[in-house]
Amino acid sequence: MFKNAFQKLELDDVAIILDAVNDHIDGGAFDPVDTTIMAIDVPFYPGYRFLEISDTSLTPARKRFVIIKSEQANIISDVVVLDWTNEPIYILNQKAPIQLNADNIAEYVRFFFTYVRGKHGRFIVTENVDDINWKEDPPPQARKAIAKMLVPVELKEEKDGNMYLEATMMFRDSLFKADVEVQPNGLVSLSNEKLLVEDMPVRDDTFGQ
Repeated sequence: MFKNAFQKLELDDVAIILDAVNDHIDGGAFDPVDTTIMAIDVPFYPGYRFLEISDTSLTPARKRFVIIKSEQANIISDVVVLDWTNEPIYILNQKAPIQLNADNIAEYVRFFFTYVRGKHGRFIVTENVDDINWKEDPPPQARKAIAKMLVPVELKEEKDGNMYLEATMMFRDSLFKADVEVQPNGLVSLSNEKLLVEDMPVRDDTFGQ
């Protein structure tokens, strides 16, 4: 999703972060001793970090996804909890504000579709065959044929401040190609959807967290 690698935070940092974010998280507080936090700077939200918070005492691990801003060391000034809707992302886009450019637009599109789902499911950006949640590995010939259909998320055009990209995506058991338009404020829309393959042997996309 992001170009750079996630960093696992030390216990002292985990405790500081949980002290700031626990009140914002539903489902009960995270205990620093049982919690792992993976963090990464967000290229399109300067000064913000994305956190994957996992309670490793549970199986499967309970997870929450949070974006924070630190004005200075050990002081967290903003906490945004992602809730699988576009609302917290669009609010943060205005507040941060979002800064999109040719270098980070693909990362934003991947991020957006990873953490937003609609009433009927999630659009999963699919750039290679391993992004597909197969029930079982497809035959080599089928795998090769599908691989040829997949394209990386790529900026095609900038016009009047808007950015236009192309992507292949899974929705439920179907693979399709679509144009993605992103406005300067981060508003995302799809158009020109083209069905490529349907009734694929994939697992249902679930959101257990």
